[in-house]
Amino acid sequence: MPSDIRPQGLRDRKKRATHRALTEAALRLAAEHGAEHVTVEAISEAAGVSPRTFFNYFDNRDEAFVMVDADVAERVRRAVRDAPPGRPPLRAVADAYAAELPEQGPDHELWELRAEVLRRSPDLLARTLGVHQADEEALARTIAERLAATGCADPGTYPRLLAAVANTATRVAVEHWSAGGREQSLIRIFRDVMGQLAAGLPAPAVTTAPATSRAGS
Repeated sequence: MPSDIRPQGLRDRKKRATHRALTEAALRLAAEHGAEHVTVEAISEAAGVSPRTFFNYFDNRDEAFVMVDADVAERVRRAVRDAPPGRPPLRAVADAYAAELPEQGPDHELWELRAEVLRRSPDLLARTLGVHQADEEALARTIAERLAATGCADPGTYPRLLAAVANTATRVAVEHWSAGGREQSLIRIFRDVMGQLAAGLPAPAVTTAPATSRAGS
C-alpha cells in the first residue's frame, strides 16, 4: 500500500509546485510590465516549462493572474463542514477564510503581487469576480448542508447571502490592505470586517463635529 500512495503524493506536490511557479511568474511579469503585455510564452519561459504545460493548468492566460492557490475554495468548504457543530455559521465561515489568508512569507508576497496586478487591471479584477462566482455558489451549498445537519429544514436565502458576504468581505479586506492599510495584517483587517458584519454593520463612531453646510450657515 505505501508504494501506491507515495508516487501519488509526489505527483500532487509536483503539480502544486508547477502551478505555483506559473502563477508567480505571471504575477511578477505583470507587476513589472503590465498584465496586458505578458504572454503565455513569457510566463512559461519564466517558470521553466513549455506553453503546452501552461495549458495543462490554465485555460487561458488571464487565469494565471486570478488564483494564487487553486485549492483554496475546496479547503474553505472543508473547514466549514468540519467546524464544531455549535459554532455559528458566520464564525465558521470567517475562520475558514482567515485560515487561508497569508502571514509573512512567500504566500504573503504572492498575495501582495496579485493585489497590485488586479488594482492596476480593472478587466482582470472583473474577471476575478466572475471566477469566484462558482466557488461562492459551492460554498453556499456547503453552508446549507451544515444548517440542514443542525435541523434547519429551510434556511431560505441565508446560505447564499452568507457565502456572498464572506466573499465580498475578503475582497474588501484585500483591497484595503493593498491600497495602503499594511500597518495592520491582512488577517486582522479581515477579522475586523467580519466583526462589523457580525455586529450588524453599525455606523462608525463619530469622532469630530459634523461640518456645517454653507447653506445652513
